This record gives sequence, structure tokens and C-alpha cells, in this order.
Amino acid sequence: MGHVDPDVTGVALGGDAVSARAAGLLHQPVGSLLPTNLGWSALALPFAARSLGADVFHAPAYTAPPWGARPLVLTIHDVSYARHPEWYPHASGALRQRFYRRSAQRADRIITDSTFSRDEIVAAYGIDAGKIAVIPLGVSADFRPGTASAREPIILHVGDLHTRRNLQFLLEVAAGLSQSIPGLTLVLVGTDRGEAASLTALAKSLDASDVLQLAGAVRERDLCAWYQRAAVLAYPSRYEGFGLPVIEAMACGAPVVASRGSSLTEVVGDAGVLVDPDDRKGWTRALRDVLEQPTHAADLSRRGVTRAAGFTWAATAARTAEIYRSLAGSPLKK
Repeated sequence: MGHVDPDVTGVALGGDAVSARAAGLLHQPVGSLLPTNLGWSALALPFAARSLGADVFHAPAYTAPPWGARPLVLTIHDVSYARHPEWYPHASGALRQRFYRRSAQRADRIITDSTFSRDEIVAAYGIDAGKIAVIPLGVSADFRPGTASAREPIILHVGDLHTRRNLQFLLEVAAGLSQSIPGLTLVLVGTDRGEAASLTALAKSLDASDVLQLAGAVRERDLCAWYQRAAVLAYPSRYEGFGLPVIEAMACGAPVVASRGSSLTEVVGDAGVLVDPDDRKGWTRALRDVLEQPTHAADLSRRGVTRAAGFTWAATAARTAEIYRSLAGSPLKK
């Protein structure tokens, strides 16, 4: 944090020292007598935080130590696991859900990515909205526009292949469009979370195996190249806490068509096309317009680049530092 705010010194407890230093953080190794998530959260982290004498403890991903480590800042990107447990049959056990809830209720401040997520956290855990700070994510300066002439007939989706992403619906729309748009390809970039097999089977049943390309997880450099090549980023997700790929795509000049609702409406604004996630005719029309109307695509590209410029990691870090400063020296510290 020092390069963002000279008054804030960040120390990463455990993890990779090289990554911590690259992020501008000091690093403190942490051992654990119990090499499990429970041992890490309940024992190793609280003792390490007490030994360090930190002014504020920030748990950056959903869960926090059940004792000590105060004042406590907790980042919750979304609560889809609590609001839609049917999407997480292997991760919705009662103990795990209680851990998430307890972490949220114990936190002195919660940081989340969007107004939508703030309201969802309130609904899921009964937490006062005033305790939750909405701090949007940023986009790396490495994501930048390519040349418009380099764009290919690619419908791109970036993100884990998960049920809530509505990808079977997107494949059906792409397969229909491919019948009149030569060479059209649907490229899915991201780690498979149980959807790849069904998507492959669906493509075969639609006689569209040549339309679907599963690219898997890629490095940031290659991800930027995909954004620069694609004619459009399609994001038909049913639930997002933010939707970082949408902003990354905009920064690279890719036109965006996304679902209306969840966080995507506030993130995309008027810089993309918003369509209800189950509106097949609407999605077909929106994607066809981008693919076949260069002037329309160019307008979306310009608006997207402008909007993405308002989302920076520097702003995210500075607002996070303000939260730290407000809690430093709090009487809650033990």
C-alpha cells in the first residue's frame, strides 16, 4: 500500500513472498500446526496478527479468523453462495455457511464491489448497510485497445464455466447466429467448474461443435489478446458481484453485451447493451447488431473505453486505505 498511501504499510501474512512484494506489501511467513483451512483461520492467522501488532486486519476473501484480529475489515465480493445455494451443491454445507455468516457479522467494516452486492449482503446476513463500503474494482493498465481491423467473428466469454453464467443459453444463441454468420466462434475463456462436458454435448446436439471453443484459463497477456480479437464480449450471467471481465473488455475496446440485473447494470451503465438473461430474441438481436453493424460496434467500443477509464486499481486502493485509516487506533483492537 505504500506506493498508494505513504501512511499505510501493508503486510501479507503467509502466502507467496514474491507476489506480496510485487503488490507493494511486506511479507511475513506464517506456519500452521494444523495444515487445514480451519487451522489456518482459527489458529495461525490470529496468532500471527497478534504477534505483528497490526492496527487493522484485512481478510480479503469472504472469511475471517473467528477470534482476535481486530479491528477487522472483510471483503465480500458477492453472496451468491448464500442467496442461491442451489448453484453450489458441493459448497453449501451448514458449517461452511455459518462460517461465512459469522465472518460477515464479526467484521467491523465490510468492503464489497457494488451497490447490488451491498444490498445482497444486507439481505443475506441482516447487517446494517452503513457498515458496508462499496468500492468498485479496477482494471489494469495492461488492458488497452488493439486495432479494430484485427477483430474476428468471435463471441467471447471470460470467467469460470459455472451454472450461474448461463453459458448453455449463450451457446444456443451463438449456434443460431452461426447459421448466417460465416466463421462465427464462441470462445469461452476460464476454468471449468463442471459445465464443460455439458456444453460440449450440447454443441454436438446442435451440430455446432465447430462453433464452440473452450480455451481454458489463460495468462493475463493472452487474455488481453482475446479481448482485442473478439468482435464482442457476451456476459449473460444470472448473478455477478461486479463482473471484472466486462470492464477489462471495455478497456480493450471490445463491445459488450451483458445481462440486465445484478451488478452488471451499474457496472456497464450506458457503455454496453443490456438484455434480460432469458430473452433469447433480445440476445440474438443484440449480438447480431454488433457483429453485422460496424458503426454500432465502433460506438460501443468508444463508450466502453471511456467508461473503463473510470475504474482504476489506484482508486480502489486509495479508498481501501481510507477504511484502514478510519479504524486504526480503534478501541476494538485487543
